[in-house]
Amino acid sequence: MAKLKIGVFGAGRGMTMIHQLLGNPYADVAAICDKHRPTLDRAGKAAEDAGVKVELYERFDDFFNADMDAVVMANYAHEHAKFGIKLLNSGRHIMSEVLTCASLAEAVELIETVERTGLTYAYAENYCFFNTTYEMKQRYQRGDIGEFMYGEGEYIHDCSSIWPQITYGERDHWRNRSNATFYCTHSFGPLVYSTGLKPIKVQAVEGVQQEFMRKLGDRSGSFGVELITMENGGVVKSIHGGLKREPGSVNYEMYGTKGSMETDRWEGGNLHVYIEGDRNCVGEHTKYRPEFTIKDAQGAGHGGGDFFTTHYFIRSLLGDEDAKKNSIDVYMAVDMCIPGILGFRSILNGGNAVEIPNLRLKTERDKYRNDTFCAFEESAGDMFVDAMTMQPDKSETPDEVYAEVRRRWLAGEPG
Repeated sequence: MAKLKIGVFGAGRGMTMIHQLLGNPYADVAAICDKHRPTLDRAGKAAEDAGVKVELYERFDDFFNADMDAVVMANYAHEHAKFGIKLLNSGRHIMSEVLTCASLAEAVELIETVERTGLTYAYAENYCFFNTTYEMKQRYQRGDIGEFMYGEGEYIHDCSSIWPQITYGERDHWRNRSNATFYCTHSFGPLVYSTGLKPIKVQAVEGVQQEFMRKLGDRSGSFGVELITMENGGVVKSIHGGLKREPGSVNYEMYGTKGSMETDRWEGGNLHVYIEGDRNCVGEHTKYRPEFTIKDAQGAGHGGGDFFTTHYFIRSLLGDEDAKKNSIDVYMAVDMCIPGILGFRSILNGGNAVEIPNLRLKTERDKYRNDTFCAFEESAGDMFVDAMTMQPDKSETPDEVYAEVRRRWLAGEPG
């Protein structure tokens, strides 16, 4: 059987997936695209060292015409839907890095494009596939802790030291422009994946922007918090952003009617589980380190998650039904993402609750088909709202700030 020909759009973040593909017996990297030539050449060298001939492109339009069965979307986070829709319409399957879309209008168009083409869409929310979070999914679906009541997802990552390396001194880089609640799927996604529940309402707040990030060119609030009501009445608190904590915190808690589960806040890889017995408030607490369901994930990036997202995508394209069940489809991907978009709307409305539509239902889509509200002007049009709208300091960032960040990036200096 001929190997699948996979393209990778974005050689920076995409390098992890390139390494996974180069070791996959069912797929080859056929083409790589990145606007930064040194990054592109490094990716090409990795493929060459693995004995794989790969085409390299600096322009998406050239890459688009390459011979590819599927594409990994590792480009800028607010443009995954924009380019993904083009690729789906051309007959290519896609796996999208986070995030899913920039607006509700893009969410509707993306879902309808997947439905119309019948092609595979997979969402690479790798935090769902830690040894701990995947174990939480298995145990919840088995009924170990009963019905979901409350959960917390926490993704605390102070990126100030690497800001030059991830924004390149670009004033218009998405990280400098996104609202505080936008990047929500690392904190919220694993709870959606574990429970299978849909979000129906969100209330949100944002932290005041800190001076150390303004000096790096960022314009958003320092962190976002979403309080999300799920379809069964359960509630999730999702927090993410650049608070001061080293190492950063990636932590999840789930409370059910029969017990609870939570990851270890300081010792990664451990899971704590409490299961109640026949008497109220009497049960058993255990702490253990779950094994990966596939041993090859050991040592892969993002706690093994980068292995699973790529593995399930490739296996899904080959018709593996188990892989399709484990992969994150377009509907769940949208569920993970849009609470962050609508959370910004909640902030602008004084923290009042905003309804989250179920875009699986065609009857709910028309209301949002033209809803381009977001913090990215090129996507929002006349529904654009600046990420700084609710911040006390709305002054324009001087060009000198971005010039200095770019200098640090080129020199390899930290933020």
